[in-house]
Amino acid sequence: MIRVAVASDAGACHAIYAPVVESSAITFETSPPGDDAMADRIRARLANHPWLVWEEGGEVLAYAYAGRFRERAAYDWVAETSIYVHEKTRRRGIARRLYGALLETMRLQGINQAVGVITLPGDASVAMHEAMGFKPAGVWPKAGYKLDRWWDVGVWSLFLSEPANPPPPVVPFADLIGTPALASVLASSR
Repeated sequence: MIRVAVASDAGACHAIYAPVVESSAITFETSPPGDDAMADRIRARLANHPWLVWEEGGEVLAYAYAGRFRERAAYDWVAETSIYVHEKTRRRGIARRLYGALLETMRLQGINQAVGVITLPGDASVAMHEAMGFKPAGVWPKAGYKLDRWWDVGVWSLFLSEPANPPPPVVPFADLIGTPALASVLASSR
């Protein structure tokens, strides 16, 4: 089941995220944030952007979220996306379905472009993004230093809709929670 995250999902989300922080360059965070910080992140994000979880049998197995790409108001219609799947449930198609729900939710909000930022090489992430329709948009060479080496970062983008001129304001995610439109997106992505 795909649903909107709540602060009490923080422990499960942190359990998925912490090993990625500690043993890979998938994220450039260098130490796990802890459950309380993760709960703060969930609460803060939900006002304006989606944070969704994949749950089976009461256990959160994956989460995906969107957030501001840049702080300037002109970027309001672009959002950066992230997804993390528990290592025991990878290769089951969860990432594509959860990411699909995230992208459809962003469309409901009126966000017209999704941006994925990928540490390179990141073959699995690149393949998933391209399967979802993302296109390469550039590379930042030697953008981050972690695990005793420099890493390149690639940017992939996906137009969710043709940008209007002028664009209507983006709908805050909090305004979509509990609506039939969001319920339909989450139910159809299972």
